Amino acid sequence: MKSHKNIYYKIYKWENLLLAFEKARRGKTKKDYVIKFEENLIENLQQLQFELMTQTYKPKPLKTFILRDPKTRKISKSHFRDRIIHHALCNIIEPIFQKTFIYDSCANQKGKGTLLAIKRFDKFKRKVSKNGKINGWFNNNQIKGFCLKADIKHYFAEVNQKILINIIKKRIKDKNTIQLVIKIIKNYHNKEKGMPLGNLTSQFFANIYLNELDYFTKQKLKTKYYIRYVDDFIILHSNKTQLISCKKEIRKFLKNKLNLQLHPQKSHITKLSYGIDFVGFRIFYHYKLLRKRNIKKMQEKIKQHREGKITESKLNEIHQGWTAYAKWANPYKLQNNLIIWKTSPQ
Repeated sequence: MKSHKNIYYKIYKWENLLLAFEKARRGKTKKDYVIKFEENLIENLQQLQFELMTQTYKPKPLKTFILRDPKTRKISKSHFRDRIIHHALCNIIEPIFQKTFIYDSCANQKGKGTLLAIKRFDKFKRKVSKNGKINGWFNNNQIKGFCLKADIKHYFAEVNQKILINIIKKRIKDKNTIQLVIKIIKNYHNKEKGMPLGNLTSQFFANIYLNELDYFTKQKLKTKYYIRYVDDFIILHSNKTQLISCKKEIRKFLKNKLNLQLHPQKSHITKLSYGIDFVGFRIFYHYKLLRKRNIKKMQEKIKQHREGKITESKLNEIHQGWTAYAKWANPYKLQNNLIIWKTSPQ
């Protein structure tokens, strides 16, 4: 396993801090805190650089609020200057870890996402079911194959910080870089476990932490058809007994090695013919449907626009992204209804 030393200076290099600033401001150029930071951009970045160089950098307290969209989530938002540091760190260490991630880890990585997860699921379901054919005929009720669909209980709130830091230390041997990582991880209301939802670093660290599960599942359990999207993962197999065994071993691994638990209500084995809930879709063999909560989310944004809470341009941006996502399902009538609802006068 290759380890990396003497990389800390790359984090505070001027070019890297400028790049980190540009990434942190992306999509937020009209925010007051961004405008204020830009008024004295050189001085502010020089101050961050000095704090990193002298190892006096200290993150500001997180700002926490509740977001309902429609699921209720507790979001902890970092100060803008801290978000620049997060990008500066990830610019340097993310490529180091990204090389170790399995191909079918689909979340929070450039060139990946829900689309890749859906495509891989489609490919794997055909492999497991032998193209869905029974005696040369398609019959949805008799399609062979099973799916272990699993979710980790309260994942971001339960990540063990000490275990996470030790995993990072396997690759990063630079003490100053590790100290910066520790400062970011420990800037949370719980100093032993958990990561704040909303941080760039939390998304990145989430993949590092569950990369351990990926390797266990692929190498130790020898699973061929495994896909993970953050803490949501599936395994496809033609044999239900094999999946029961996998689930048992994964539960044991998560408890003993990562201090995590499978969600009891969201982790189960299902026939492929029944349809699988994954990355926002209900995926059947021959078609896909959007999950109700994703439809309600779009309806809520339209309602917010009507109430004057979001602008027309913002709604159009959200709707465009939602349509690009929804087109992978079969909701043509639904999409048309939402467009009519969006444009109809009140």
